[in-house]
Amino acid sequence: MDKTISFIQPSRNNLKYLKWSYDSIRKNLGYRHEICMADDFSNDGTWEWMKEIAKKDANVKIHRNSGPERLGHTILYDTLVDMATNDIVMIYHADMYALPGLDDEILKHIKPGVVVSATRIEPPLHPDGPEKLLIDFGIEPEEFKEDELLGWHSSFPELTHSKLGKETTEGIFAPWAIYKKDFQSIGGHDDLYAPQSKEDSDIFNRFVLNGYKTIQTWRGFVYHMTCRGSRFAEGAKRNPEGEVAMIGRETDEWLTQNERSTRNFSRKWSSYCLHDDYLKPYVQPKYDIGYIVKNCDINALRGLEPWSDGMFIDNESLVEQYIKEEQPNTKFNLKERLSGKLDNDIIVEFDVNKLNQEGYEMLIMLPEIIKDSGKIGEFTLGIFEIKIKSLKTYEKELIKCNIN
Repeated sequence: MDKTISFIQPSRNNLKYLKWSYDSIRKNLGYRHEICMADDFSNDGTWEWMKEIAKKDANVKIHRNSGPERLGHTILYDTLVDMATNDIVMIYHADMYALPGLDDEILKHIKPGVVVSATRIEPPLHPDGPEKLLIDFGIEPEEFKEDELLGWHSSFPELTHSKLGKETTEGIFAPWAIYKKDFQSIGGHDDLYAPQSKEDSDIFNRFVLNGYKTIQTWRGFVYHMTCRGSRFAEGAKRNPEGEVAMIGRETDEWLTQNERSTRNFSRKWSSYCLHDDYLKPYVQPKYDIGYIVKNCDINALRGLEPWSDGMFIDNESLVEQYIKEEQPNTKFNLKERLSGKLDNDIIVEFDVNKLNQEGYEMLIMLPEIIKDSGKIGEFTLGIFEIKIKSLKTYEKELIKCNIN
């Protein structure tokens, strides 16, 4: 094949995995593909190693965030895509090992308007799922069972092509490849989620809304160590029984940012991250919904604000307190969202004192409920008084974003 791929690999303080990953690409895929790597202000020698590799390997491009603030892969993915010289780019984690034939299987299916994912083989650090294969070939490069993995892979043509018995399914997750023009035409990743978390779910929604086809090939594989960025303070270790203990390993940094990004995803999409069993995303309608909330307190405001497009609360000091607390965590203008001047297409009025968990979940599912009802007018749903002026949806207005 004459097409080539630019592998896109940001890295932050995980040098031993990046070395392991680089070596796998060159050993198993050769030197024909470009590797674009970024160092996100690491202090483990990553930049020095990248400079040495770039001297030896003419098909490597490198970039450094000189800090002191971390940029995160949400930003650096796009920086590297801009640097890439190939038409096809592949978002590729620094803790992934490329198995032989990965590139050929990706290139077999890639074309404009198509996003192609490889199949991940992972050690049992997380629950199994129908979109991946859970096989333990090691959880650290030092214990990596490379010969076993390559032996397994060499027998793959005799194996079932997937858990469905198909060569391809329609999920999307890293590593995924796309034409650079397709990626850039919708503005790349949304920096709303910087430095990380939920930027992938966001862009996957936008791919689907823009009409891109998603393909997962069950003949192109990576072995994925998983979570070797900022999520865990130290590498996964085996307990004396040989199992892997991951509970409580998330860093405070990761937990805080994950919560921040989850709330911003809700603000943008009025939804959780939704997908089928094989991780193909589906997007619920994005209506323009405002809340009139009686007897609101600070805890209720924290829980409700991300799910609305505007709120009226008859308590100015409460609103001021919340904006001071929450505005640093989002690019959305909370002063506008909480101005109380509701001209939304849909108004929902309720009393917080009557809101229980069932009602809260009903509120979050309101877009689906409205979609199914399809009626303009006024009605009561449990504790909610709902007025619908328009059923216009806005999800397609979210396809494109601008990277700052």
